[in-house]
Amino acid sequence: MRITRVFGAALLALGLAAGPAAADSSPSPSASADDSAPTRAGTSFRTAAEVRQGQQATASASTGDYLYWSFPADVGQRPTVEATVKLPAAHGAQTWQIDVYDGLRRRQACQYGAATRTAGQGASTVDLACVLRTVRGWSEPWGNDPLPGTYYVRLTALDLGSADLGKPVGAEVRVDSKDIGGAAAADGSLGKPLVPGIAVKSESDGGGSRTAVLSSFGSDDGWSSGWWSDRWVWTAIGGVLAALAGIGGYALTRGAGRPSRVPPNV
Repeated sequence: MRITRVFGAALLALGLAAGPAAADSSPSPSASADDSAPTRAGTSFRTAAEVRQGQQATASASTGDYLYWSFPADVGQRPTVEATVKLPAAHGAQTWQIDVYDGLRRRQACQYGAATRTAGQGASTVDLACVLRTVRGWSEPWGNDPLPGTYYVRLTALDLGSADLGKPVGAEVRVDSKDIGGAAAADGSLGKPLVPGIAVKSESDGGGSRTAVLSSFGSDDGWSSGWWSDRWVWTAIGGVLAALAGIGGYALTRGAGRPSRVPPNV
């Protein structure tokens, strides 16, 4: 009975501990569509339009332009960038590509997804996708691992005929992410997220001209501290299970190797 009570209490404690961990590992909710989503794209890293995860950014441009957006990604997230290009009614075959760069402007490889696609003559749209690797809290200086901070998306046409240059196109870009949790945790953290000081939006100064301001991606978005993850919970659960296994084994084998006591002969 005592062993049963011990195991019952332990299972109850494990259930209470695993609840928050399961909640943390669930996909992060997407932000609902609102009027704050950008309706134009930047033409360089410095003027990239700021889009938050869950928003769908739109832009009107001309074939041959470079279109830039930026978004924040934190530790444990696996971002997915999706883009749709609406092509003009008449056009030749053309190839489109999306590239994703981190805060140090290092190009990040796509884990999977079609980041480059060719639209045949007469196609109305072309869809692109890039699923990045999970953002880590720390990396070796020579590594190219994705780190927390600002990421840049560049959309452009790579291969098109001279007759298609300058034709109007429409672009839609959406960024979502899946929260991987402690499975991707690393031992270490950055001192600061990789957020450039150059702004992705502008505001008017007193004279009426528009100047760059600091990026709005920052501590208000709740950058993780880098040391806590749900793997601490699972490590504690493993320790409790190991202790229970030791207690249970001792209780089951207690006295098995001792000789039975026989009353002395009188």
